[in-house]
Amino acid sequence: MTSLTAAQQQAVDALVAARRIEKVLPDAGRARAFLAAAADRISQLPLLTSVGVRYDIAYDAAHDVGEALLAAHGYRTRSGSGQHEALGRFLRAVLDTPPGEVAARRYDRLRRARNQSHYDANPVGAAEADLAQRTAQELYEAAVARGVET
Repeated sequence: MTSLTAAQQQAVDALVAARRIEKVLPDAGRARAFLAAAADRISQLPLLTSVGVRYDIAYDAAHDVGEALLAAHGYRTRSGSGQHEALGRFLRAVLDTPPGEVAARRYDRLRRARNQSHYDANPVGAAEADLAQRTAQELYEAAVARGVET
């Protein structure tokens, strides 16, 4: 597992100080389980014909990668609202260079579109589903490149 740089650690510490995430013991088993779930979801995406379902599954895979990274580094989101947003902030803090920096920045956009789809009945289009699928795959690859065990 690649250690956090000083800048990454500073960004993560700011999330802890803001009570967005909390420090826990690193959990390689939990990280592997989330990464395996992400891989399973990603493998199913080409089989899906519904744009909305494909988007949701891709988003869930991206979220699973974030959970894997949190667990691997010894963090978790705090209980309550805003957990997905906090996870996105963690992704941007940890994946701040290639591979993964672009996908980490995209995650929040995906989260907002998912919320609009789920809570405002604003459907996503095929291009958004394609972007979500690419983002999930890129985040997965970035987590593996950081040394999260598969």
